[in-house]
Amino acid sequence: MTETPELQMGSGKPAVLLLSGGLDSVTLLANTVRNGWSVHALSFSYGQRHGNELELAARAAKRYGAREHKVVSIDLRAFGGSALTADIDVPAGTDETPDSEHVPITYVPARNTIFLSFALAWAEVLNAADIFIGVNALDYSGYPDCRPEFIAAYEALANLATAASAAKRVQIRVHAPLIHLTKREIVHLGSALGVDYSETTSCYDPDREGRACGRCDACMLRLRGFAQARLQDPAPYAPDAPENPGRRTSRVVNDSASERRQEHDHTGSRNSSDTPRSTPIPNEPSRQ
Repeated sequence: MTETPELQMGSGKPAVLLLSGGLDSVTLLANTVRNGWSVHALSFSYGQRHGNELELAARAAKRYGAREHKVVSIDLRAFGGSALTADIDVPAGTDETPDSEHVPITYVPARNTIFLSFALAWAEVLNAADIFIGVNALDYSGYPDCRPEFIAAYEALANLATAASAAKRVQIRVHAPLIHLTKREIVHLGSALGVDYSETTSCYDPDREGRACGRCDACMLRLRGFAQARLQDPAPYAPDAPENPGRRTSRVVNDSASERRQEHDHTGSRNSSDTPRSTPIPNEPSRQ
């Protein structure tokens, strides 16, 4: 199997990027480094049941060119209130688009507010004015802290909250370049950037070996994105995971991914029908 080449560290402006090890944040990391930023990646061990994401985040930080990677421990299980941080069953997902009026039980109270606050603190120490977060409003519209109005409001707060911003020495920007993309578009973007999606996880309820359940909302959204992109999801799934157009056995998928990478190495390009987004997307979030 051909290894995905590591991206070179960006040498441009410093930025703090929230990295979970999931599909969206790893795509964001690869895109941000490719756009020339000097990325300081930040992950959290917050008591989540899917803690295997931290190992994948560490691999991604190295593979895709983060200048530095920190893992901060905070205990959100002290509050609970979510299927990810309390003894609450993770519900099975559906093929339906999330309801923006319904907040799923997998929502972790104030999680992105907390994460962004840690990112803001580190950015101030680094003299960085830019923070990147991989939220997506189309596929996770049920989460209040993944919406454009939340990102805009937090950016306004950030520009009142630090010594440098209060003194008008810097203008803090919170970038959310994936916020208006569909999961299909994100998968295509990452594929164009050479992201190895077998080294990412989206599952809220993996087994002890870290294999995805294939049933939770996050798995369903991920699999639907791969199916719509006409690609196979190379992530490992548990043996009892339901069949889905977006997945097949790991060996076949990994062989296919290897073939695509070899073709890319030889030709320098990929089939345009498979990767409609062949260049990195802008860093600026599109706000409405």
